Amino acid sequence: MPALDGGICRVKLAGGELNAAQALAIANAIDEHASGIVDVTNRANLQLRGVKRGHEDALIAALLDAGLGPRDATQAFADDVRNVLVSPAAGCDAHALFDTTALADQLLSTLQSDARFAALSPKFSLMLDGGERLMMLDHPHDVWFSAMPRSDHAQPLFAFGLAGCPPVVAGHESAAAAIAASDLATLTQALLHTFLDLASADATRMRDLLATHSVESIIRHAERRSGVYLLRDASLSHWRRAPADASRRLGAHRQRDGQHWHIGAQPALGRMNSATLRGLAQLARETDGATLRMTPWQSVLLVNIASANVDATLHTLETLGLATTPHDPLTRVIACTGSTGCAKSHADTKADALKLAARVPGHTQAHLSGCQRSCAAAHRAPYTLLAVADGRYDLYQTHDPRDANGFGQCLARGLTIDEAADRLHASALPSSDEPFDA
Repeated sequence: MPALDGGICRVKLAGGELNAAQALAIANAIDEHASGIVDVTNRANLQLRGVKRGHEDALIAALLDAGLGPRDATQAFADDVRNVLVSPAAGCDAHALFDTTALADQLLSTLQSDARFAALSPKFSLMLDGGERLMMLDHPHDVWFSAMPRSDHAQPLFAFGLAGCPPVVAGHESAAAAIAASDLATLTQALLHTFLDLASADATRMRDLLATHSVESIIRHAERRSGVYLLRDASLSHWRRAPADASRRLGAHRQRDGQHWHIGAQPALGRMNSATLRGLAQLARETDGATLRMTPWQSVLLVNIASANVDATLHTLETLGLATTPHDPLTRVIACTGSTGCAKSHADTKADALKLAARVPGHTQAHLSGCQRSCAAAHRAPYTLLAVADGRYDLYQTHDPRDANGFGQCLARGLTIDEAADRLHASALPSSDEPFDA
């Protein structure tokens, strides 16, 4: 799709994963066919920016050759529906209740093999949560699944809900029902067909369907379609998902096998150039068994790093210019593309975010948005700077990251970046363990 700085090409990654050869292929492709810039998105995908006019077909061919398209390249619709968000540490998180990697692969196969799903919006999305400590829990999804702890060693159960997120604290939505892991893919297919059966022509997301149909009626329709048994236990209304810890996207953390580590790092404002991507590819290639995974905090995770290589890996990431600790202020500031690349933006949010990061108070998390669309964040950051003119922002504060109605309370209008920094120092929220979408 077009933008002020050239074409944009979004690359959807299965489970956010990118092997060394694919990372190198993207680096070569963006140098030849685009601006040499790639952004990590808040859905753990990649956006290649500045695609040159007339180079679109060659770029797509290079990406497909690297295995970065749908499994069947003849089914163009399949690229739109590959929207399954999992933990970037899926399969290796030491605190996970369930390894979701095989189940996520099954869901992706289901989505890509049913031609009727071409009618779904490209934004229609699924969350598959295995109970990992490193998990983005604040992004609303059309259908979400979250592993439940079991004490009887029976088949794992997944709580699920529609148009929301797993409940973490009292006051948020509760699970609609629960299902055995072995039936999850079958139910998902039935739920998506149910949406298409019942939704009006202008209803593109599950929240639109819920405006005209109850959760129970949608579930019963899916049950009839799938023939699977759903658990509706009273305890589900009291179930809460254990809190996650977004800080684990940075630095080194031991994996569940006790022998390897996952190591995370944050590129400034989620943006990398081809040289950085080549450096990451080389790092993954030189570390036996390591792979790259993009995260919904617009950061990068390397998994399966041997203990002997932890220090050297951290050093290499820092040499590449990536932050590896939450003490770096650039890990607490996010920004959309801004006026250099988007016609709808009122300010150069990327440049202004770098200025703000130099003065942002410790533990304060801020989001700079060039317009009301809030493209860089799928939920509300504690503080939002909404651009109203070049270099001028309205400052908002919210205490609820899942609040979809506006940015919260307006604290001040028309501030410069320096004025906004002063106001943040005066009214900064206390430190929080709640996940932050960068």
